[in-house]
Amino acid sequence: MADIVVYHNGECSKCRGALELLQEIGVPHEVRFYISEPLSVEEIRILLRQLDLPVAELIRKGEALYTERYTNAELSDEGWIQVLIEHPQLMQRPIVLKGDKAIIARPPEKVLEFVK
Repeated sequence: MADIVVYHNGECSKCRGALELLQEIGVPHEVRFYISEPLSVEEIRILLRQLDLPVAELIRKGEALYTERYTNAELSDEGWIQVLIEHPQLMQRPIVLKGDKAIIARPPEKVLEFVK
């Protein structure tokens, strides 16, 4: 397993940008296609610890699905984790993991400092 893991949505330009930067500087990495290979509840909990974020900050609130179904939702942390399980497209991206730390690489250039 590579030291760097990129949680990637192939339709996301920011994800593609982060991957391109890693490739340009020759950093070995794995890609986790979290849309087709959704994270488990435990993986999301671990990722939240690695990001040092509450689950609410992992939710993409600008997505149409969020505004249509969840804008006024009052869910517990576990409830939001279940939303991410059911709708992985609502997860912030790209997420880059290195060791036991992770970042949301927006803008993608944040990945360059993170992997040094």
